Amino acid sequence: MEGFHRHELVMGTMVAIQITDPMPRADQEALAEAFFAWMREVDQRFSPFKPDSEICRLDRGETGVEGCSVYLAEILDACAKLWKETDGYFDIYANGRLDPCGYVKGWAAELASARLAEAGSVNHFINAGGDVRVRGHAAPGVPWHIPVRHPWQGDGIFLMLAGTDLAVATSGTYERGFHVVDPHTGQPAKRLRSVTVVGPNLAIADAYATTAVAMGEQGLTWLAGLHGYEVAAVTEDGQGFCSPNLPSVSPTVEVPAQTEDE
Repeated sequence: MEGFHRHELVMGTMVAIQITDPMPRADQEALAEAFFAWMREVDQRFSPFKPDSEICRLDRGETGVEGCSVYLAEILDACAKLWKETDGYFDIYANGRLDPCGYVKGWAAELASARLAEAGSVNHFINAGGDVRVRGHAAPGVPWHIPVRHPWQGDGIFLMLAGTDLAVATSGTYERGFHVVDPHTGQPAKRLRSVTVVGPNLAIADAYATTAVAMGEQGLTWLAGLHGYEVAAVTEDGQGFCSPNLPSVSPTVEVPAQTEDE
């Protein structure tokens, strides 16, 4: 594939960018550096794992929202709206402390993509630990292809998406275990192994994917009622579901029931 590639470990995960706009390499490198500087800034400000981050200081009561960046107020406001929209299933306090990770990574990548477009890169691919934002084309006339990781086979895929302006977020239990908590029961959510949400905004797609996992089995019904977003999901017993307008180049979503030992 043509273009400029770069990847870096940020936010505890691999973040990558590919720029295919016909511009001097020095300009591509500058855009990529600005992108990674932004992602590192977001990690420093909003990581719940860095004791000196705004999130941790706010959670400990050492500062108020007014003493933090305007970005934090924006994030908290968006998460409050999502809490209402999802009947409390998207809850940044579900783990007992302030943790907006289910929104921040997608938000950061979405904003980064908009900034890249404003700076002249209208053909790029961002992958922030499985949260993907694409614009334009991989090559002239060629849409971006976005693989979705197989829920049991770490080096395989079960679904290939394609498009020119898409946000794709996946949440599940296959990599970090049962880390998503159902805030209504306080227990880890264990029914949905993988949920992929596709739409126009990566921050929202990221939050919706986390919400569905937290809901468990009823998350499938909730996903089916979303407007403007397409979905694919796999249950812990290996049943696959997808919405009819999912931008997939795969013929079907079929994942055989299996366990980790198989």
